[in-house]
Amino acid sequence: MTRSSGTLTFRAARMLALVAACAASMSLTGCARPEGVLIPVAVGAEVAADKVDMLVATTRAPSETAGVVFSGERGDSLSFANIVVSIPPNRATGSIQWPAQVPGDPARDFVVTQVDPLSRQQVLPWFQKLPGNKRRVLVFVHGFNTPFDAAVFRFAQFIHDTRSNLVPVLFSWPSRGRVTSYVYDRESTNFSRSDLAYVLAAAARSPHVDEVVVLAHSMGAWLAVEALRQLALQDGRIPPKITNVILASPDLDIDVFERQVQEMGPKRPTMTIFVSRNDHALSLSRTLAGDVQRVGAVDLTNPAYAARLEQGDGVTVLDLTALQGGDALNHSKFATQPDMVRLIGDQLVAGQPISDGASGAAGAVDVVGGAVGAVVTAPIQVFRADVAQSTH
Repeated sequence: MTRSSGTLTFRAARMLALVAACAASMSLTGCARPEGVLIPVAVGAEVAADKVDMLVATTRAPSETAGVVFSGERGDSLSFANIVVSIPPNRATGSIQWPAQVPGDPARDFVVTQVDPLSRQQVLPWFQKLPGNKRRVLVFVHGFNTPFDAAVFRFAQFIHDTRSNLVPVLFSWPSRGRVTSYVYDRESTNFSRSDLAYVLAAAARSPHVDEVVVLAHSMGAWLAVEALRQLALQDGRIPPKITNVILASPDLDIDVFERQVQEMGPKRPTMTIFVSRNDHALSLSRTLAGDVQRVGAVDLTNPAYAARLEQGDGVTVLDLTALQGGDALNHSKFATQPDMVRLIGDQLVAGQPISDGASGAAGAVDVVGGAVGAVVTAPIQVFRADVAQSTH
């Protein structure tokens, strides 16, 4: 073994141990998670719980285990379901209260009250039954190491805590929910690309949908960007109703991302990217990917990376490195850090780009363009490609 390959193996092992330890720590602090938490539970009127009614589209295989619904294996076709999650009162913003045992207690735990399989023909009526004249849809694509129940509860938590008025649609791809299954999960995103493209195009074509926002986390960002690129290549452009794409801690090779954005063409949605230089999960991903920089951990103080981002018209990057709180890995601040949750919610409700409200969410903000090399002291640093270009 060469010295360089030995160093890479050591770094990978060290990062894998760190991520596994952090994941175990988060699991222990949130209590052990039993299997089968998606068994429907009746919630009485005496429980002051809120509900999130979501549409689920998934390429996972159905599970025969009660309360699991969909496994981490790959399914034969795209499946749909209507799932309603009950959110307990008196919980911290950004947190998920997992049941200690099955069935959960709706007074203190996240539980589901309804799990109904849907055919493709039933999806359109699901949109029709929703209240409101202007229907804005939020399609969420989860990340690596995410079992189906975790995807459902995380999205329900995010929708509830942001208080957004968007219609929640979860796209769940086959993840085995294990840190050691990185390559399997990565291939599962490729397996699911055409199905996500179908879901996005179908939502955009629906007369009952006025706007589509895409929120993708971690490895799910690769899947989301690939699906959008596929739509652009096959149809000549991305559907105009898809107005905004939010990439949270994207596990994306920066070289590949540049090419993906170029191939989407000029008529593409605005993009907002959340990055953090101390994202431990993406440090592991970078090691596994041949030491190529991940977009979600890009260093905006490095002029070389900033110059590359300047080429992406309509791309805004929010650096959350200095923002305190959230998860132990600094990988899910978009959903777990209370200031970010409120910021995203306020902007989604208003139908505005996320960066427009950054200064009101977490104190001071640096908007950087030509002065990318300056020392970063603000909780959120904002990089706008159009601002950078205008300073030259």
